[in-house]
Amino acid sequence: MQRRLVSTLALALFEVLTFAWLGIECARADGFGLFPVRNFQPVQVLFLGVPGDRAAVLPKGALEIRTELAETNTILNEQSADSSARLKLETLRTGLFFRYGLTDKLEVGIEIPTLYEYRGFLNGLITQTERLTSGLAPPRQQLEKTGFAYGIQKQGQTYFKGTQGALGLGDITLSSKYQMFKEGDWMPALSARALLKVPTGDATRDLGSGHADVGLGLAAEKMFLSKWIAYGNVNWIIPTGRVGTLSVRPYATGLVAVEYLWTKNFSLVGQFDFYSTPFHDTGFQFLDRGVTEVVAGFTYRLQQNVLWQVYGVENLDFITGAAADFTLSTVMTYRF
Repeated sequence: MQRRLVSTLALALFEVLTFAWLGIECARADGFGLFPVRNFQPVQVLFLGVPGDRAAVLPKGALEIRTELAETNTILNEQSADSSARLKLETLRTGLFFRYGLTDKLEVGIEIPTLYEYRGFLNGLITQTERLTSGLAPPRQQLEKTGFAYGIQKQGQTYFKGTQGALGLGDITLSSKYQMFKEGDWMPALSARALLKVPTGDATRDLGSGHADVGLGLAAEKMFLSKWIAYGNVNWIIPTGRVGTLSVRPYATGLVAVEYLWTKNFSLVGQFDFYSTPFHDTGFQFLDRGVTEVVAGFTYRLQQNVLWQVYGVENLDFITGAAADFTLSTVMTYRF
């Protein structure tokens, strides 16, 4: 199964690069990059999430500081004779990123996240939107009178149990990116990535997995038709240890994205993201299944060295029952 997932992601990345390769190269312009999206589902966000990233690296000596606020609404309800999974909550994930260009080809970084779990504020808006469009989703209808829920049990054993108002440090991630090839007239830029998640989050409050994760990946980008840039990421993550009583295994993630440079200070980005899962044979669909999501948003240059990004993440029905419902995020980036 994992080999098929990796093959699919590699094929998608190849198609994006081929499309960009065949594009007509015109006057050069610099894109702003894609969105740092990951799997924000409350359980999956405990593992190493390799955020979307471009192939270009920071120049030597450049320092970049980025702050991100991501508000994720999740509602899931799985019931059987011996198991129960009820999740109705919102997670506010705050990320503080530091990246530094060690050389013209190598950058290093650190991400320090915090997590806050509570009832949230998006539920009313999402409920009204569903009633006016596709109709109220069954889990939302079943848990309509429930304010906050985060409990997963099977055969009398508790796998996960969140607490309303839980706030704390998540797992810190160390990262590096090495640019193997710079973009040329026909050649896309290509970089290799390596990441290490350090278990700094409190696993007893489900703010971390309790174990380290290691990730490896590739990032590619290519401009075409003077205002369009294609991006692709593929990643392989190896978690260690067990999460609670559940065993885990390596999993893959990937994305394809297109950025349109509307002006020199404004761009639009669309992404398709895929995540497989570190869990298997748990008996819960939302743990055992992968996730497919679509992402859309914009980037605006407020000042020469300041970028503002806003994006939304919506789950797709290619794989059902595993994704968070909706994520709204804003990102501010300052480069020294």
